[in-house]
Amino acid sequence: MSSTAKPSDPPIRLALTPGEPAGIGPDIAVMLAQQASPVAIACFADPELLRTRAGQLDLPLEIRLLDTPGAARPVGAGVLQVVPIAARVPVVSGRLDAANADYVMACLEQAVDACRAGEVDGLVTGPVQKSVINDAGRPFTGHTEFLAERCGAALPVMMLVAGRLRVVLVTTHVALHAVPALITRERITAVVDITVRALRERFGLERPRVALCGLNPHAGEGGHLGREEIDVIAPAVAALRATGAVVDGPLPADTVFTAAHRDRYDAIVAMYHDQGLAALKALGFGAAVNVTLGLPIVRTSVDHGTALDLAGTGMARADSLQAALALAHGLARGRV
Repeated sequence: MSSTAKPSDPPIRLALTPGEPAGIGPDIAVMLAQQASPVAIACFADPELLRTRAGQLDLPLEIRLLDTPGAARPVGAGVLQVVPIAARVPVVSGRLDAANADYVMACLEQAVDACRAGEVDGLVTGPVQKSVINDAGRPFTGHTEFLAERCGAALPVMMLVAGRLRVVLVTTHVALHAVPALITRERITAVVDITVRALRERFGLERPRVALCGLNPHAGEGGHLGREEIDVIAPAVAALRATGAVVDGPLPADTVFTAAHRDRYDAIVAMYHDQGLAALKALGFGAAVNVTLGLPIVRTSVDHGTALDLAGTGMARADSLQAALALAHGLARGRV
């Protein structure tokens, strides 16, 4: 799972939540179990759902129920250790049902609590369907915000990782028209501070280099296309440099992601969701990993959605989940 693990290291335990039961989350959990792993995985899910999905995929699966996630151990191929949580209503592949929103949230809540209690060393999440959770009357904007509230974190920071490319967001799941008001000197400095600390403590980079994107086209074109770069972003960069951080910006977002530029940095900080993630997913979709910084726990996730049309067909791929587990393993070790 991780090339940095040593034979003498005790096994890392990771909680896994497959996410939306009608989507491909259960599929990729079953696919993951087809390979032996040095990581002890505790899957928080409905055992019958996983058995049914394994049958649909024609894959062998032995379910071992766990009384506590701390009892998880590394296992051989074809075995999945499960903390049993019952779905509220029967699951049909590809068909959303708001009645199972409470089940999805219960899996997440129990997995997060296991992390906070020290029973497991990190959390890996599968894709959820935000719309169906909201349809059930539970306000939910995304994993990142939910985890921050559950863990009492003031400012969660979303990072996506694809190989050496790491993209961090100043704002996450907000409407585009609301972004400029959220781009403040205080928020930028806080996001970069959290990023630099994580790069040092979790990724093992002694002096990380960070690029900061502008908000407007061509980084504002000297104020002709907007003044956020002059009035907000540049002062934030100056304040960060005064603390010793290695930060460049504001840089035009349409060029900073080109190979000649992105390889100079350990992370690129984008101002809004699609500014950063369109580039990252174009370069690494299917193998990228979502990481939440600023939490007291390790959390990674797949970079894709629920893919309802692929659920139960055998056409889904587990690459992103495997990458998320490998990265969570390294982050928990502190040796990525």
